[in-house]
Amino acid sequence: MPTVPLFVLNEIDPPTKLDVARLRRLALDCGADDAGVVEIGHSALDDQRADILRFYPRTKALLAVVCRMNREPIRNPARSVANLEFHTTGEEVNDVCRAVVTALEREGIPAINPPMGFPMETDRWPEKMWVVSHKPVAVAAGLGMMGIHRNVIHPKFGNFILLGTVLLGVEATEYNRPIDYNPCLSCKLCVAACPVGAIAPDGRFDLASCYTHNYREFMGGFGDWAEHIADAGSGLELRKNVSRQESVSLWQSLAFGPNYKAAYCLSVCPAGEDVIGPFKADRKGFLNEIVKPLQEKEETVYVVPNSDAEDHVRKRFPHKSVKQVRGTLLPRTIAGFLSGMPHTFQRGRSAGLNAVYHFTFTGKESRTATVVIRDQTIQVMDGHEGTADLRLTADSETWLGFLAKERSLLWALLRRRIRIKGSPRLLIAFGKCFPS
Repeated sequence: MPTVPLFVLNEIDPPTKLDVARLRRLALDCGADDAGVVEIGHSALDDQRADILRFYPRTKALLAVVCRMNREPIRNPARSVANLEFHTTGEEVNDVCRAVVTALEREGIPAINPPMGFPMETDRWPEKMWVVSHKPVAVAAGLGMMGIHRNVIHPKFGNFILLGTVLLGVEATEYNRPIDYNPCLSCKLCVAACPVGAIAPDGRFDLASCYTHNYREFMGGFGDWAEHIADAGSGLELRKNVSRQESVSLWQSLAFGPNYKAAYCLSVCPAGEDVIGPFKADRKGFLNEIVKPLQEKEETVYVVPNSDAEDHVRKRFPHKSVKQVRGTLLPRTIAGFLSGMPHTFQRGRSAGLNAVYHFTFTGKESRTATVVIRDQTIQVMDGHEGTADLRLTADSETWLGFLAKERSLLWALLRRRIRIKGSPRLLIAFGKCFPS
């Protein structure tokens, strides 16, 4: 029988709406530990809706999926054990989401499952590489709240979870709503355990420091390692900058999968109904058994020179070895430079600086922006706002090349590819806020 007639004979008339209870049951039957559904129009998705619809224009709703991790492996100072749990559960998340999509497709319901983590859209690196930000979807779907450590804390399982999302081409009969409380205890154990001080007591987060160390064996760290190989004139010279142990560690990540260097913020978190018991019963015992072994572990911590993280490690963890590495969160677009500044800004290095900067970019990517650094905070705005203490006009490609250390600032200033109006000391002070 011809293919087209056979398809017509077997065509299924899909439902116009999905029953939310049945959808959740499907996810649980496929292996999820919890699930919720949120509409594409939910306000929590305002900043990523365009990306989602660009990836899958049929999206009407999103199914958020939770898979629970075993706690003891994540808490163990031997990070090989922790990473095995991360990888194994991550594959379970992908398997669950794929099984859901398979079941829905059999009923003629369009759906697609972006990856839990890897691979991602690497052509976008170092800017947004992922299709869906799973955390805000899970929060909007009632599966938990963000803790001070920037991880979703599930009411029952705590932060010992991994998340997945299925994009649905059909609306649901109703939608879940966020829970009405935050399970985060504000105990600050994540602050105490983080080796690079990425989590501040006031809740501010230093993404660059976390990325440099915890994600050392992911995209950026591997690139830095490869550049060291290219720069070395011999194997002996390479070993001066990269130890054999580090090369073996990177090879293991390539062969087995990228491994986190820390993720201690998850390890020590006591929140969640299934998790909180030992912490409530004996806080001192919890600290001695869970937190201190991670704090006291002798290990190499990767930092960008002259960063807040370097200061933190040397002061807080003098028994840990500091390894200075090159920063790899280098923007490839002006839009990426502006949006990335709040994430790479070093509060400690900005102490005493109070200034307004007006940026004007010309050439391939024209843009104007205002950057205000005051009281160890940063604000980035479109257009020129207020009175500038320093005005900088630059050809966009020249500026990006300077940030990547591919072009000399002096060369650019002499050829007027970059021009400043104001004290050069303010430009130097600005640069100190973003060490690379």
